[in-house]
Amino acid sequence: MMKLGLGAIFVMLVCSGACCAVEPYSPNVGKVYPTHVYWGDPHLHTSFSVDAYIMGNRFGPDVAYRFARGDEIIDESGTPVRLARPLDFLVVADHSEYLGLYAQLAADDPVLLKTEVGKRWSKMLHAGGKQAAEVFKHYAEFRGPGKEEMDDTLYSNEFKHSVWNYIAQLADQYNEPGRFTAFIGYEWSPTPYRHRNVIFRDGAKLAQQIIPFSGLESKDPEDLWKFLAEYERKTGGRVLAITHNGNVSQGTMFALTDSYGNPIDRSYAQTRMRWEPLTEVVQTKGDSETDPYLSPDDEFSAFGRWNKGALNFSEVHENWMYPFEYARSALENGLALQARIGENPFKFGLVGGTDIHTSLSTVGDDNFWGAGNNQYPSNHRANEKIPGEDFHTDKAKKGWNTFGGDILAAGYAAVWATENTRAAIFEAMERKEVYATSGPRIMLRFFGGWAFQKDDAFQPDIARIGYTKGVPMGGDLTNAPQGKSPAFLIRAVKDPIGANLDRVQVIKGWLDQDGKTHEKIYNVALSNGRAVDKDGKAPPVGSTVDVKNASYTNTIGAPELAVVWRDPNFKEDELAFYYVRVLEIPTPRWPAYDAKYFKIENMPAEIAMAAQQRAYSSPIWYTPKGKCNACQ
Repeated sequence: MMKLGLGAIFVMLVCSGACCAVEPYSPNVGKVYPTHVYWGDPHLHTSFSVDAYIMGNRFGPDVAYRFARGDEIIDESGTPVRLARPLDFLVVADHSEYLGLYAQLAADDPVLLKTEVGKRWSKMLHAGGKQAAEVFKHYAEFRGPGKEEMDDTLYSNEFKHSVWNYIAQLADQYNEPGRFTAFIGYEWSPTPYRHRNVIFRDGAKLAQQIIPFSGLESKDPEDLWKFLAEYERKTGGRVLAITHNGNVSQGTMFALTDSYGNPIDRSYAQTRMRWEPLTEVVQTKGDSETDPYLSPDDEFSAFGRWNKGALNFSEVHENWMYPFEYARSALENGLALQARIGENPFKFGLVGGTDIHTSLSTVGDDNFWGAGNNQYPSNHRANEKIPGEDFHTDKAKKGWNTFGGDILAAGYAAVWATENTRAAIFEAMERKEVYATSGPRIMLRFFGGWAFQKDDAFQPDIARIGYTKGVPMGGDLTNAPQGKSPAFLIRAVKDPIGANLDRVQVIKGWLDQDGKTHEKIYNVALSNGRAVDKDGKAPPVGSTVDVKNASYTNTIGAPELAVVWRDPNFKEDELAFYYVRVLEIPTPRWPAYDAKYFKIENMPAEIAMAAQQRAYSSPIWYTPKGKCNACQ
């Protein structure tokens, strides 16, 4: 007699009635919506980035992949290092400008050694010291002595093809669907700072049909978008770009004009959103959500400030730049543009990344390995001043710089996807069902709709409820039912090995009937039984941080916060967006751990020793009936 497995027996039992429908044994079988969050770094540099090589990194992309997936490696100081929690996905985003040049010169690449300059420079790199420094001078700001020699003789199309083919093949080698996703990608890095990370959905077979487009060819994003369009036309593949570090873009990242000074029009807006659905809002070089200058009533707006000027000292920062550098103000400007031209060019989701240049994607404040090899753990890395990439300008000599301790321990991209594959994660990025954290693995769900009830926040199947009754983060609401305001279903759960949660906030931006933009912060869920006052403010959660011992306790805060919140000030004829910010209780920053480990007693007062780490959801947009041309 045929034996039935437990699953088959279960199906027979539940279907014994005449009206009974067949049910799967596993409750997850058949679900088409994302039930798992995947953690990754969409922005890591290896020795194939020439600036990383100059800073001392000798680890190529192979080491980056092995470390990210959980392998132990021996770092440049001889220390065995390994991630306690491996990543689910990684984008090695090395700079496309002179991609792999110095690493391959040092490796005696046969294509490079076919040239006289290649032979000479390889010999100089191997000699080290002043000779190697002489080679490095040629890279500074894509100018300097020897630049023409580098561009025309050494950095040939033959070399570009060979190094890109190697990079693409390596990503395919380390890509393990279901376990670890290795994306093919690179960073387009022009000057002034309007950098984008380019991520391919495809494997090497398609990606190798092109050479990465670089800032040497054009500094205009419009030309990058043309390149991306041509890639898809030529190969049938798919690609997207992620903007990052608007905070140091000198007012250019989210400007209201195109690269040629023309006001943004409908075509520009459509094209930008076709290729750039996301922005990286937190990484080592600061937080780009907002700034106290833009949001003076936001008590948490000063996190990760890095806004003194351009990284290469070409310009100091001026106040007029702020509205065009930060995500929140760009989201607000996007509403105004949508009302005027019919499309929103800044309708982006939010992710985090590292921008670390060591090949080691490490984000924990309690074990931060540095943003570059010149910032490995030491007794001086936090309290020394660091100028930017060009150490020889007048502005640098005048002290226009920042403390090493101002660097953040980076961030993560969290992606709600159906499985850990290139296709599933890429498609989640396209639909903006993603969120950013400054490092902790906070789990965050955020849905918007019209029919959510208070009890929905406490149901075990919150995802089913969210997708059934509404739209997830990155989605659109329109056609408001008569007399109803939107409701938002939110659940945040602490990092399992991290700090408790302080609060959940909803940040709303809207465009009024006079064409003016506004923002308001709602404290929608608070830990420890606190309540908001008449102005909507909440008392601080307190702090358990012991700076001297670099420690804290979870005796305050909550492990989970959940709520259904309905907008009390909704107007159905006003464009609006909503996103969630989750704050942890205060915890020590990495300079505090350095101070304890290295027994540092003279840490400058300007360096923050504690902070409230956080998560940012992608927005949900509301568009009045009849005005939803851009809804997706």
